[in-house]
Amino acid sequence: MTLTLFPIRHHGPGSARSLAGALERLRPDLVLVEGPADANLVLPFLAHPDFKPPVALLGYVNDDPARASFWPFAVFSPEFVAFQWAARLDIPARFMDLPASATLGFEREDEPESDLHSDPLRVLAEAAGYSDFERWWETLVEARGDGGDVFGAVLEVMTAVRADAPAPAGREAMREAHMRQTIRAAQKEGFQSIAVVCGAWHAPVLTDLAAYPVKEDAALLKGLPRAKVTLTWVPWTHGRLSMHSGYGAGVRSPGYYHHLFTTPEHVTERWFARAARLLRGEKLEASSASVIEATRLANTLAGLRGRALPGLDELNEAALSVFGWDSDLPLRLIERQLIVGEALGEVPSDTPTVPLAQDLARQQKKLRLKVQPEQLEMTLDLRQDNDLARSALFHRLNLLGIPWAQERHAGGRGTFKEAWALAWQPEFSVRLVQASRSGQTVADAAGAQAIETARTSASLSELTALLEAVRYADLPDALPAALDALDARAAVGADVADLLSALAPLARLARYGDVRGRDEVAKGADEAPARVFRTLLTRTCVGLPTAAIGLAEDAAGVLQRAVDAGDASVRLLDDAGALAEWRAALLHLANRLEAHPLLVGDAVRRLRDSGELDSPEVERRVSLALGADRPGDVTSWLDGFLGHSAALLLHDSALLALLDGWLAGLEGDAFQESLPLLRRVFSRYEKPERRALGEAVRGGGPNRGEAVLELDEERAMRVVPVVLRLLGVRQ
Repeated sequence: MTLTLFPIRHHGPGSARSLAGALERLRPDLVLVEGPADANLVLPFLAHPDFKPPVALLGYVNDDPARASFWPFAVFSPEFVAFQWAARLDIPARFMDLPASATLGFEREDEPESDLHSDPLRVLAEAAGYSDFERWWETLVEARGDGGDVFGAVLEVMTAVRADAPAPAGREAMREAHMRQTIRAAQKEGFQSIAVVCGAWHAPVLTDLAAYPVKEDAALLKGLPRAKVTLTWVPWTHGRLSMHSGYGAGVRSPGYYHHLFTTPEHVTERWFARAARLLRGEKLEASSASVIEATRLANTLAGLRGRALPGLDELNEAALSVFGWDSDLPLRLIERQLIVGEALGEVPSDTPTVPLAQDLARQQKKLRLKVQPEQLEMTLDLRQDNDLARSALFHRLNLLGIPWAQERHAGGRGTFKEAWALAWQPEFSVRLVQASRSGQTVADAAGAQAIETARTSASLSELTALLEAVRYADLPDALPAALDALDARAAVGADVADLLSALAPLARLARYGDVRGRDEVAKGADEAPARVFRTLLTRTCVGLPTAAIGLAEDAAGVLQRAVDAGDASVRLLDDAGALAEWRAALLHLANRLEAHPLLVGDAVRRLRDSGELDSPEVERRVSLALGADRPGDVTSWLDGFLGHSAALLLHDSALLALLDGWLAGLEGDAFQESLPLLRRVFSRYEKPERRALGEAVRGGGPNRGEAVLELDEERAMRVVPVVLRLLGVRQ
C-alpha cells in the first residue's frame, strides 16, 4: 500500500503540468484532492462536455445564502487537472478537506495567515531571487524536464520549513486532521496506491500518519458545526482569480498562466502573436516584424539573466520596448486583456441551481443576451418587443440587487431609448440564491422585493424612485403597494429636502409615462404620478421659506442642491399650475430677510431666469444684497445668485458694474475675507467665460462698449508690412 503526495501551488500551470505527467506515470488507484469533502456529489459534472473553466464550486447555507464560499478552478489549476485525469481513466477521485457544512457553520472570523502559510512556494521563489513563482518553477522544473521528482523536493523543503513553524491550531488543525482521517479511511477501503494532491504547506503533515494519533485527530474533529448547505458549480472569471480581486490564493497573471498551460511549444512567439492581434484590433501598430523583434528581445533578456525561458517580466519589457514607443498604452491593454484576461467559464445547463437562476438563464437565452465579464454597451429601442422585454428584465434584476445591467444616458431625442452597460460578475450567483427567497421567477421575486421595499423605505425619495422602477420593470401587482406607501409617507410629513428629491421620478412618469404597452389595470395608474406630484409640491412650497431659516453653511448647500433638483422637476412637468405655485414659493423665499443668503440669492436668480423679476427689480435686490454688513453674507448671496454660468453677468452690464464696484470698494480685511468664496464661485465658469468677464471689467468686452480706447495709428501701421508678407502680397 503506497501513499504518494503531490504538494502543489494552487492555480500554478507549472504544478498542473508536472502533476499530469506524474499521475500518468504513477497510475494510482485513488486520487484525493484538497477541497470540501461534501462536494463529491457534484464532481461528475467535471466530466461533462459543456463544463468549461474557469468555474467555482459554490457552497452556501440554505437558511442564510449570504454565508457562502467559493472554491475556484481554472484550466491550469492542479486540482482540476487531477480530477480531469481521473475522469478520463475512470479512476476514483474525491475531495478530502473539511466539508463545507463545517466550514460555513463556523462563526465568521478572520484567522491570521502569513505569506509563508498562504503561498509558501512563492516565498521560496522570492528567497531564490525570483519575483514570480511560475518563473522559478519553469526554471527548476519545466526546463529541466524532471517534473516527476520535483514534488519530492518540494515536500522535503516544506518539511524543513514547517519544522521551525508554530504548530497549527484552530480551524487549520481541524482541516489537516480531516485530511489525515480521509486518507486513513481510503486505506481501510483497500486502495493500494493513493495519490494526494494538496497545497504545499499541508503536505508534511500528511506523509507519516502514524506521527499523528487517530484519537487526537478524532478529538479535534469532534463537535464540528453541521450547517445545512447546498453545493453547486458556477461560472467564474480570470479576473476573480487575480490576487487584485482580493482572492486569498489569487495569482497576478491568470491569463498568462492559461497561455503557459495551454501552449505546448513556442510559448513566447505565440504570446507576442496574441499581443499583436490585440493591438491591431485596437487600431495600434503591431506588425509581424514587431512580433519577431519582441520575441528575440525577450529571449535575449532571459539569456542575460541566466534563465532558460522568458518570464512575464521579460515579456513585458520586450513588449514595452517594441510596441510601446512613447506610450505605455499597449502594455496596459496587454495587462488587462491578456495577462489578467476576463475569460468567463461555463457550466452545464443541468447543473443544480435555484429555480430563480434557471428562470434567468432561460430569459437570457430567449432574449439573446450574451453573458460575459467584459462590459457590453447596449442601446434599446422600447418600441421593439424584444428590447422592451430586455428593459423589463434589467429593471427587475436591479430591484433584486443584481446589477448585471446598469443604466446609462441615452443620447438623442425621444423617450423610447434606453442605454445599458452589461457586465456579469460571479458573485451574482450568490445574490440569485439570496433573491430566490422572494420568488421562483425573476418577475415574482422582483415584485415581492418591491413590495417589501415599499413597506420598509423611510424616505419619500426612495419611494418615488421605487415607483418609477416598478413601472419600468412592468410589475403592475406591486404598483398599489408603492403608491399606498408613498401616500402614507407624505401624510406624516417629511423635511423639505426629501420632498424636493422625491419630485424627479414623479415628474418623469407624469410627463412621459414609461412608453411601454401595459394592460388596463396598469394604465389606470397613469394619473397617480401627477396627482402625487402636486400633493408633494404643495407641501414643499409651504415649507420651503421656513426651511431656509437658521441653517448652517453646509446644510444650506444641501438644501440648495435639492431646490435645483426640484426646480428642474417642476419645469419638466410643464404644468402651468405647478409652475405658478413653485414660483410663488421662490418669491416668498426671496423676500425672507432672515433666510440663508445662499438660498435667497439662488431664488432671485431662478425668478429672474423665469421672468418673474424684471431687470430693475433684480438690480435693486443685488444692490441691497451687496450692502449687507457682513462680507460673508454678501459672498454667500452671490454664490447662490451667480450659479454655474457666467451668462448672467456677460449679458447684463449693469449687474457686472454693481459687482465690480462693490468688490473695488471693499476694505483690505473685508476683501481678504470675500476673496476665497468669490474665487470658488468664478472657478465654476468655463475658461472662455472667465476671460470674457475679465475683458469686460477691464473695458474691452461687449458689456463695456461705452469705453473708448485711444488708438496709436503710428504703432498700428508697423505691423501692416509683416501681415502683407504673410499673406503673400507684394508691395
